[in-house]
Amino acid sequence: MMAQVEPNDATPFIPQGGGLAALREAATGCRGCHLWRGATQTVFGEGLRRSKVMFVGEQPGDREDREGRPFVGPAGRELDRALEEVGIARDDVYITNVVKHFKFEERGKRRIHQTPRKFEIDACRPWLDEELKAVQPRALVALGATAAKALFGASFRIRRDRGEPIDSDLAEIVTATVHPSAILRAEDDESRLLERRMFTEDLRTVARALA
Repeated sequence: MMAQVEPNDATPFIPQGGGLAALREAATGCRGCHLWRGATQTVFGEGLRRSKVMFVGEQPGDREDREGRPFVGPAGRELDRALEEVGIARDDVYITNVVKHFKFEERGKRRIHQTPRKFEIDACRPWLDEELKAVQPRALVALGATAAKALFGASFRIRRDRGEPIDSDLAEIVTATVHPSAILRAEDDESRLLERRMFTEDLRTVARALA
């Protein structure tokens, strides 16, 4: 008996017509790759249609997986703090991830984040393409290396190219910075403050471009 082959493409689950609400509803039943099996639920993007800025992260974390909303954990609080600092209203922001299900490894009672592999990112990419089409943001900001490579290619280096304008037809203003979780992973208070300051300055560049 042949083993069942897992699907590797979300395209069949994309609804024909409709806006973000239709996409969000359809995504709850996505079985485009194997990651849905371990996750609690699909974590789709959040924000208003025609938001000025779209942020794209890697994947939902443990807290996001349980609540069904993106960037509601500690990394989300760092993002909110930086947005407030640079004067970008949260209501003007759409936030999503390149992968909509939480990929993790169980260690005792803890669920430890695992970086999605390319085939998992590719499988989920149709959802992100539809979000970009529906929102049509003025500014697109990739958060972290996984999102940046998914959007701009494998040669992109986040530490080298962060905060720089990127020539892309995805939006009028396109750039990338570290994922806000990098602030939380800093070794000590001094490093954390530096990471937070650099992250905020990257977002300030976006705010200036929007103005």
